Formats: sequence, C-alpha cells, structure tokens
Amino acid sequence: MSNEKPIWYMDNIDIIGIFCPSKKKHGAQENLKHKTFKKGEYIYLPDENSDKIYFITEGSIKVGTYSEEGKEITKAILSKGQVFGELALIGETQRRDFAVAQEGTEACIITVDEMRSLMRDRNQLSLFMMNLIGSRLLKMERRLESLVFKDSRTRIVEFLCELAAESGQRVGYETVVRKFYTHQEIANLTATSRQTVTTVLNDLRNQNIITFNRRRLLIRDMEALKSNTEAVA
Repeated sequence: MSNEKPIWYMDNIDIIGIFCPSKKKHGAQENLKHKTFKKGEYIYLPDENSDKIYFITEGSIKVGTYSEEGKEITKAILSKGQVFGELALIGETQRRDFAVAQEGTEACIITVDEMRSLMRDRNQLSLFMMNLIGSRLLKMERRLESLVFKDSRTRIVEFLCELAAESGQRVGYETVVRKFYTHQEIANLTATSRQTVTTVLNDLRNQNIITFNRRRLLIRDMEALKSNTEAVA
C-alpha cells in the first residue's frame, strides 16, 4: 500500500482548530458552528446557496447529484476528518450536488467569507484548500476516463485499490479498511450494478485475495488485487 496520506491531510494544518475551535475545549456543544445531522438528513441540496464549507468530526456523508431521469449519481463518500462543500471557494454560487448524512454525523461549518479571510492570513491553509480541490478534480477526471475506457471489473478493482491507498491500514503483509462500503455504494461509485459488485467481490474472495463483511475489507495480497482485472465481470 502507498505510504501517502489521504488527499485531505497536510502536516502543520490545524483543521480542527480552524473549523471547530471549541472541539479542543469544554462546551463544544455551545459552538454555533458545530452541528449534528441524523442519518438520512440532507446537509444541502442542489440549487441552494453555496456559501459554507464543512468539516466532518464524526460520521460520514455522501455527496452526489441526480441525472435528468432522476437517477442518483454518487460522487464521493466522505468520513471523519474530511472537508466538503469546497467548490464554494472557486465561484460556485448555487450547489450542484447534494450532501446527505450516511449515519449520525457531526460537522463544523465555516462561511466562505471566513475561510477566504483565513486563507489570506495563512499560506498553508491556502495550499491545503488548493490541493484538496485539485486532487478531487483529478480524481473525478480519472473516474470519467475509467467509465469510458475500462470494463466494470477493472473499475471495481481499481476502486478497491484506491480505497486501500486512502483509508487502509497495514497489518503485517495485509491491508485492512474499516467501515467498508455496501455493495450498492460501490456500484454507485463505479457506475456498475450491485450484482456485478457482488460477483467481483466474491470472485476475489474465492481467490483468497480479499475477505470482507459489512464492517471491514481485508486485502490479503495487494499486488494480486492490482493485477486482477483480466476476467470480465
């Protein structure tokens, strides 16, 4: 597994202190920037004003959009320690996407004006946000290229490799990803079907490359997983 930190991480940037300073003190509940969302509750919807940026302190959220036919398209699933809503910084005035809590979730909120003021005073914060936005745009480009040029099995396998690089932990020669996604979530993120995801995951398990359940994914052989794109799902 790569030793790179997730794209949202940067040394010497106190993100908790910026978004939710009272998290470091007693009485965080009194902080008006700190908000709790129930499972299934929308943080924002398409066409709403895009004037806030969010930092997840607990739980997870899904960012997505809807096609003209009303089909849901998942763009990202983000968890504790990650920032979302950042397109407000680069000219988005109305949300194009929705963000919904996947479980009980806590987030700290900062306005665009407040963030821009902080970025003017802190060069490292500006670099953090530039890297965040740039990395996510590149990730979306790779997903688009994958949709055009790669088959469903390859997309699923590459998603697992990417998930391991971003969220995995080395345990000896193996890699564990905690809070593994559902088959439907993987299908939504890879533009495949739930049945195809189930088929590919079961095949990888039968090859003893991975094991998984609802709570975690264990990759027994990362190199074998990376090369396992020849069979057609």
